Amino acid sequence: MAADLRTRYLGMTLRNPLVISACPLTQKLQTLRELEEAGAAAAVLPSLFEEQIEHDDVEMSDVQDIGTERFAESLTYFPEPTDYRTGPEAYLEYIGEAKRAVSIPIIGSLNGSTPGGWIRYARLMQEAGADAVELNIYLVAADLELTGYDVEEQYLDLVSAVKESLSIPLAVKIGPYFSAFANMAGRLAEAGADGLVLFNRYFQPDIDLDELEMTSKLLLSRPFELLLPLRWVAILRNRVPASLAVTSGIHDADGLLKALLVGADVGMVASTLYKNGTGEVTKILAGLQQRLKEKEYDSVEQLKGSMSRENCPDPSAYARGNYMKALATHVGPAI
Repeated sequence: MAADLRTRYLGMTLRNPLVISACPLTQKLQTLRELEEAGAAAAVLPSLFEEQIEHDDVEMSDVQDIGTERFAESLTYFPEPTDYRTGPEAYLEYIGEAKRAVSIPIIGSLNGSTPGGWIRYARLMQEAGADAVELNIYLVAADLELTGYDVEEQYLDLVSAVKESLSIPLAVKIGPYFSAFANMAGRLAEAGADGLVLFNRYFQPDIDLDELEMTSKLLLSRPFELLLPLRWVAILRNRVPASLAVTSGIHDADGLLKALLVGADVGMVASTLYKNGTGEVTKILAGLQQRLKEKEYDSVEQLKGSMSRENCPDPSAYARGNYMKALATHVGPAI
């Protein structure tokens, strides 16, 4: 008998714990359909960026002001913003198209770092039909005057402001770079985060030595990147009142199984789909079923959190004790 793969995430019951993370793959309706047919439980759309929204708003305002100082009639030269298909407007329209194309939950994504007028798009995503919103906070604190406290408050203010405009669930995708991450996770939940997505991957600039220019390129995740979110999900399980999702580093069924064992409600994938195609979803889920059978688990819910910090036979494995053990047992090349 097959195990029950259903799980709860952001208050939604999903048919299994495999979610497609925010990436260009979910930007095409045909690919969305293929992912659903392969077994994906939900999909996060590519992010709508704060800079993109603000740029389009400024451009539209400038266009509408052209000539208005001359004739009152010139105010009718251009359509109202609500009728004009800017980038953000097209994004909102796509949410509706995606909802009509597939039956799995569709999660809109906002990427920003500062509270401002752009956050109204969370509400517009909801009105367009999104089942939830994922707020992807990408803040590089390069200002020398900005303290750690200031950064944390900026995160919390942003989450609170976005949540105020929503009646659907809000997930918050963040990086691990906080001095007291467990405390920050709890405060994010208090500010309104219904779920935490661990962790955001910050892309790093590089240098083109031939052209002496700054460059950037997208690198797909690698399996070892799973280790950091595994530790923190294990620590946070049942201690923070929010759903937990692992992203970055899940490339196969074993990676998904590990995420569930430490307490994640879902595992998110993207890189492995770029390498192996949408059919990889089916392969991962089949592998998960086989693993559950081998370990004699009847359901994902029974499995979740069985290796979290509170249930692990050796809780120190998630703390400093593991560091000492790893150093003491490492066998390197002969010197």
